[in-house]
Amino acid sequence: MIARAVAVLGLGAYLPDRVVTNDDLAQHLDTSDEWIRTRTGIRERHHADASQATSDLALAAARAALDDAGLGPADVDVLIVATTTPDHPVPATAPTVAAGLGLEVAAFDLNAACSGFVYGLDVASRLAEAGATVLLVGAETLTRYVDPDDRSIAVLFGDGAGAVVLRAQEGAEMGPFDLGSDGTDISMLWMRAGGSREPFDPVAHADPSSRIGMRGGDVYRHAVARMTASSRAVLDAAGRDVADVDLMVGHQANLRILAAVAERLGLPEERCQVSVDRHGNTSAASIPLALVDARAQGRLEPGTRLLLTAFGGGLTWGSCLLTWGGR
Repeated sequence: MIARAVAVLGLGAYLPDRVVTNDDLAQHLDTSDEWIRTRTGIRERHHADASQATSDLALAAARAALDDAGLGPADVDVLIVATTTPDHPVPATAPTVAAGLGLEVAAFDLNAACSGFVYGLDVASRLAEAGATVLLVGAETLTRYVDPDDRSIAVLFGDGAGAVVLRAQEGAEMGPFDLGSDGTDISMLWMRAGGSREPFDPVAHADPSSRIGMRGGDVYRHAVARMTASSRAVLDAAGRDVADVDLMVGHQANLRILAAVAERLGLPEERCQVSVDRHGNTSAASIPLALVDARAQGRLEPGTRLLLTAFGGGLTWGSCLLTWGGR
């Protein structure tokens, strides 16, 4: 089936209170507001405080999405948390979020890095099509995994969470989807230590391998190529042209990546949603946060055709079409 009869019933977000501007970072890094903005498009980002874990952010976004849908926790059949920064290696973060809602439903994590929300949307829409009401949350506390003294990394990431409630609905359209991965060069964007391949020990924990590392130029080239190809794949599968896209909501990693993908697709700049300037790269949370912004700006009306596209570590990528039917 090309498109699933699944709708977004509710949309919610949570951003930590602490806002960190480029000027704030320039106080202790060899950088400046101009340097960061011209290379990334980022002006500010949110940092979780010391008492907040990923589950706290996810729970707040989940509650907001349920309120927006006019539903209560008891209406949820499945809860999925897309994250690459779980509270703990074991257990998954989703059961903690479910417990915060007072639920004992099926709950699990999904890790596809910055592509996590699109991957999660595919999985969640399949469950919704089968009759479940699904709560999908993208949540990250990436700043916990960043070397604060590395100006090439510390300026990029922010913390946040976004959530959607999905349910089957006649006439709704979600899909087609295109998902992919290439694990031949995982060091392009990774955190080397801390897993079963290289467990933490006192030496590794103090080493840069315990923080996010990235080859920025390679990531840029792969992100643009993969997001462009994946976007074309879903358009071709749906028999659509880029002219049929009302709004592209891409993973908010870097303004230059978003602009390059739009240019290669032939999509006018004004039909691209941008929130990276205020959020930074929030990985799996970035697309739902951008959707919340788009609706607040009056850009999501019933019938609006969206192209969602993302790229992340793994390497992973994914795209989908979605006809908005929410309020």
